[in-house]
Amino acid sequence: METKKERILIFDTTLRDGEQSPGNSMNPDEKLRLARQLEKLGVDIIEAGFPVASDGDFESVRQIAEEVRGAQVAALARANWADIDRAWEAIKGAANPRIHTFISSSDIHLKYQLNKTREEVLNEACDAVAHACRYTDNVEFSPMDATRTDIDFLCEMVGAVISSGARTVNIPDTVGYAIPGEFGDLIACLFKRVKNISQAVVSVHCHNDLGLAVANSLAAIKKGARQVECTINGIGERAGNAAMEEVVMALETRKDFFKFQTGIRTEHIYHVSRLLTQITGIPVQPNKAIVGANAFAHESGIHQDGLIKEKITYEIMTPQSVGVPETHIVLGKHSGRHAIHDHIKKMGYTLTGAEVGRVFTRFKELADVKKDIYEEDLEAILYEEVFRVKDKYSLIYINVVSGNVAIPTATLKMKVGEETLQDAGFGVGPVDAAIAAIRKITNTDYPLLEYNVKAVTGGTDALGEVTVRLQYNGRSVVGRGAHPDVIVASANAYINALNRLEWLKGNIRNIEFE
Repeated sequence: METKKERILIFDTTLRDGEQSPGNSMNPDEKLRLARQLEKLGVDIIEAGFPVASDGDFESVRQIAEEVRGAQVAALARANWADIDRAWEAIKGAANPRIHTFISSSDIHLKYQLNKTREEVLNEACDAVAHACRYTDNVEFSPMDATRTDIDFLCEMVGAVISSGARTVNIPDTVGYAIPGEFGDLIACLFKRVKNISQAVVSVHCHNDLGLAVANSLAAIKKGARQVECTINGIGERAGNAAMEEVVMALETRKDFFKFQTGIRTEHIYHVSRLLTQITGIPVQPNKAIVGANAFAHESGIHQDGLIKEKITYEIMTPQSVGVPETHIVLGKHSGRHAIHDHIKKMGYTLTGAEVGRVFTRFKELADVKKDIYEEDLEAILYEEVFRVKDKYSLIYINVVSGNVAIPTATLKMKVGEETLQDAGFGVGPVDAAIAAIRKITNTDYPLLEYNVKAVTGGTDALGEVTVRLQYNGRSVVGRGAHPDVIVASANAYINALNRLEWLKGNIRNIEFE
């Protein structure tokens, strides 16, 4: 009989560290929708945001704390009373709230960023933890840039904050500097030298600048860490964070090596990954482990032969174990409303009758011009018809004239707030002309950082998916559009990005993050 394995806590920071990275901004409704799915996934702690960053982030954290009951809800705060008070105000309605406070510990940060001494930051760290403990005994502390911190000072700080009341001590590899063996040794050293370490859970928060975030996290687990801070799809600052799905499935697949368990319901991993992609508009690379399009695809004849005979020859986990369907279910123009509704439910979405009606109408329109409808097409329709941000701008119609003997010209009619406006634009091509017309109508001219177009599925009648990235005030947002006509998709994507920028302008503040 197998003995019960020790539990590794999964601390998901997609909504905080992930959301603060370029192009990943989410509005409060989007963050709440993702938080509900993280709760369904079974994460132990959801870091909902940084309440002091903006009124919008505060409200988003407060709403998540009020509605999510199946996971701890954490709020980030710098090591000062104002941040901590604001964090508590946001999460005090949670079933199990956590305050996560941090301050830099490396001499590099102390000299060039904070201009403070070790003694000053040590006192501030202990004071912050003690203040947070007046609200809750569920307090986490992070010494930022721990992997470049003098080991004697790091041990002193960890011991001091535990004495001040911290019940979780997180060791961040903030700049992704560590190597797995080295990081594992650092965790082992803390267990050896910090006398009161048993009074706290040791956590790790690894960044992926050298592509080692997951490897470092697993090395830390082997040396005693019992909480891993990670994000869906590995999103986050710069090269991102440790990917939650990779950490969890490494523990699950290699139980013989790690002998630990998590509370993650792995069959929901793929749908949460897809939801994040739909919200941010940032696709997952095809060769991404666990959730990439090619993760369970086999082209080699030798591999195919082995799989036909026995799947374990070339698959160390089943697609179903992470929620990936083994085959695409093809839908067509003869499918009825109930069939579409049932398939949407199987995909993990719960819609109202009115929402189903809008999706079905759009589905029928697409089916008239496209022979086969795939699950990816249906997800694109769901994003366009149900999950989009409330728009200030919307497209009424677009007409484009182009060719090798014509000047590309686009005529558009749009709704801007309560007004209906029409204008035309010229460009070097039809897409350039369409964007020029949109800029004239909306009186905007944000820098276009990126434009990408791809076919969602195969065939010349494939649904075209366009993503654009616009810049505002040093930040960027991604817009997304899908349509069989790539020019229409491009216009929709650009307008979607404008709508996201309108939300961003009302919520952005400059703030220092972990």
